[in-house]
Parts: sequence; structure tokens; C-alpha cells
Amino acid sequence: MAMFENANCQAASFALNTLGWMFSMTCMGLAEWRVWYMESSSAPSRSLACIGMWRVCTYQPANLHSRKKECHRYTYSDTYLPLDIRIAQNLLLAASLLGLLGKVLMVTGLQRVYAGQLQKDTTCNLFFASGVVSIIAGAFILIAVMWNHQSVVNEEGIRFPPSFHIPFRPDRQETGSTVPVAVLAAFLMMLSGLLTISFQLPSDSQVHPEVSKV
Repeated sequence: MAMFENANCQAASFALNTLGWMFSMTCMGLAEWRVWYMESSSAPSRSLACIGMWRVCTYQPANLHSRKKECHRYTYSDTYLPLDIRIAQNLLLAASLLGLLGKVLMVTGLQRVYAGQLQKDTTCNLFFASGVVSIIAGAFILIAVMWNHQSVVNEEGIRFPPSFHIPFRPDRQETGSTVPVAVLAAFLMMLSGLLTISFQLPSDSQVHPEVSKV
């Protein structure tokens, strides 16, 4: 298709990849992956907790119009973290690094195209590699999202330290507002990867042949 034979398609793909990478970095820092509602008398000091990949935030009603917020960050040495959060942390970190690698490969390929250095095999291989790592990055984000959703469906608890004032399991829980952001990030990165893989050098482009020495 002519659309995929235009280097401008790769520029659009790069923009999608950049947006997806920014969203993936954003969702890593947000705490609203899981929302815990603690409505029973066993947890009177905290009525709401937002469980993220790198921190948990609790909210205590101060008055009718505001809530007091308190956050605690995780570290790799925190043994209370369940396996699903640990794996999701690694998946999201890997996705961010792969997304960055995909951007570097795509920029290198675009520089070759717009500079007229159209060595077909090398340039197409750069775009293909960029597309593959972008798709893998998007898949990693989706796996983290699905694992988080499964934890909510199964109503799994987390044994936080007593100082957090959070029970092992809430009265009810649901997926938080960060999940749609993560899904959008995964979609953009995978779409960018598919567009990038579909790239072909224009048939009328000047390709520098290899000169063999006699």
C-alpha cells in the first residue's frame, strides 16, 4: 500500500510511540491501579486506599469536602509485596526501556531515510527491530494490566506493615483509573510497532549499491 511506502508514515508511527511511551511512564508512577474501600469498623482511620506498582496511598476523611492523603513508597527489599506486584514492576520497567530502545532505532532509521542514505536492508531492519520491541513493550504493559485485574477479581489481599493502617483485605476493591491509561499506552505502542513493521522503502528511491572490488 502506498501509505506504508511513505516515510511520513514512520514519522506518524514515531509520534504514536512517543505518546505511548509517555503514558507508560506516567502510569508507572500513579497509585490508582487498585482501589480498596475499607468501610468496616476494623479500619476506622483510613476509608480508602489506592494500590499502585510503586506506592500505596491512603485517604482519611477530614471533612465533607477534603481528604487527608498519606503515601508510602515500595522498595525491592520490601518482602510484604505480593508476587503479582513484583512481576508487574519488572514488566513495566522492561516496557519503558524497550519503548525507549524502539524510539532510538526508529529515529536512526528516519535519519537515514530523510538524509537519503537508503541502504535498503539496513534501514528496513532498523524499522523492523523498532516495531518488534514496541510490540513487545505494549504486550508487557497489557500483561501487567491483566494481572492487576485478576488480582482485583480474586479479591487478593496484601499484608502491609501495621504502620500503614491498611487491613490485609478490604471490604471491597475495584480497578483504578490508572488502568485505562496503561491500556491506552499499550495500544499506542503496539499500533506504532505494527505500522513500523509495515514500512517499505519507496520503489523509486535511490538505493546505494554495494561496490565490489575486482
